[in-house]
Amino acid sequence: MALLFALPLFAQTQPEATILHEDALFWDAYNRCDVEKMSQFFWPDVEFYHDNGGPTIGLGPLVETFKKNLCGNPNFHLRREAIPATIHVFPLQKNGVTYGAVFTGEHYFYINDNGKPEFRDGWAKFFHLWLLKDGTWKIARVVSYDHRDAPYESKRTEVTLPHTVLEQCVGTYVTSKNGTLTVARNDNLLTLKVGEKQFTLHPESDSVFFTTDRDLTFEFVKEGAKAPKVVIREHGTIVEEALAK
Repeated sequence: MALLFALPLFAQTQPEATILHEDALFWDAYNRCDVEKMSQFFWPDVEFYHDNGGPTIGLGPLVETFKKNLCGNPNFHLRREAIPATIHVFPLQKNGVTYGAVFTGEHYFYINDNGKPEFRDGWAKFFHLWLLKDGTWKIARVVSYDHRDAPYESKRTEVTLPHTVLEQCVGTYVTSKNGTLTVARNDNLLTLKVGEKQFTLHPESDSVFFTTDRDLTFEFVKEGAKAPKVVIREHGTIVEEALAK
């Protein structure tokens, strides 16, 4: 890899392959939080535009952003993964000579926070302008936009519970953060209402229920015929406990 970084690339006849190759090297450095390697892929006058974070102009400020934000917390790691079907390279030419390329696509971002299980958090689109100067390809402009929550894909298995078991979870629960939770039975499922929000809860076991649009689980800690407590977890971490009213 060190050799690849040192060699100039002459790829006027195959810009697509070159850009894909260089892009893979850049994101490998990004996922390892290797700021020094990452900085080698940008021209000094690079301009970076983020739909939430605003503009960053110049290589120096961009590197500082990498150091302070992306790689500033050793207990927090962000990993990027491209969505292959969305990746496209469009060469730019003048008088039949390639001078750059537009690289577009979509990607997911995964979070690993303090050693907890990694989870997919965000989705965004990107636009990169690569320019070829003296045989070397580097990024001159970046636009990172349309950031949003990534679609959640539940890997949990739903089971069918008797209505008598579901009724053990029905009731009103009080939390310290989110106020009152109201749990009701809806045929073979449960519904949980908090404020104006309502969640459909699918049973994974006789005490654990999950949502299909977010990585949320609700564990009804039962004593006898009722559940005096609900433990709420997001991405496997306890975020709230609710006591029966």
